[in-house]
Amino acid sequence: MSIHAPILDQAPEWLDLAGIAVFAASGALAAARARQTLVTFAFFAVITGTGGGTLRDLLIGAPVFWMQDNPALAVCLVMAGLVWLTPSRWWRPRALDWFDAVGLAAYAVYGASKALAFGVPPLAAAMMGVVTGCCGGIIRDVLAGEPSILLRPEIYVTAAALAAGLFVVLTLLGASLPIAWGAGAVAGFALRALAIARGLGLPAYRRG
Repeated sequence: MSIHAPILDQAPEWLDLAGIAVFAASGALAAARARQTLVTFAFFAVITGTGGGTLRDLLIGAPVFWMQDNPALAVCLVMAGLVWLTPSRWWRPRALDWFDAVGLAAYAVYGASKALAFGVPPLAAAMMGVVTGCCGGIIRDVLAGEPSILLRPEIYVTAAALAAGLFVVLTLLGASLPIAWGAGAVAGFALRALAIARGLGLPAYRRG
């Protein structure tokens, strides 16, 4: 563990669990759209809630978080159960996108924070935040047979990069960790929310 370990020690556990919970809910909602069984709900919730963090931990050489003393799996299963038990009319058509937006912002910041704590250089740490925030949703879309968010013009990865990058920059500038966490998560969520509400997207390649 590097000298940056206090960054992770001071990271609020709720930030990690919030990202896991809303990602798990988005996975369960994907299963609900396809009218799947409770087992599929649980599988989608777990793979979406833990996918990005698992890849991050493998890349930075950290113990895979959900195999340690962590309630991550329990949170995923609870969210799957809650979605399964609630009527479909409670969930608006874009509920999956909004849950995903919250998870994207929170998890991108936490991923960058954990990477810094394990001595990963700043630019790579920000990239680990993007991996943490995006990969669970990508895996969910592939398993559900839906077009991946990466293949749609909406701003998605950019929002994760803003959240993780702003956190890393503020940390390097000496900002207090709560301010860096909050600013990064709010900025990432705000950008993704604008993309959802107004259909904002990046320009596509148009050269013939």
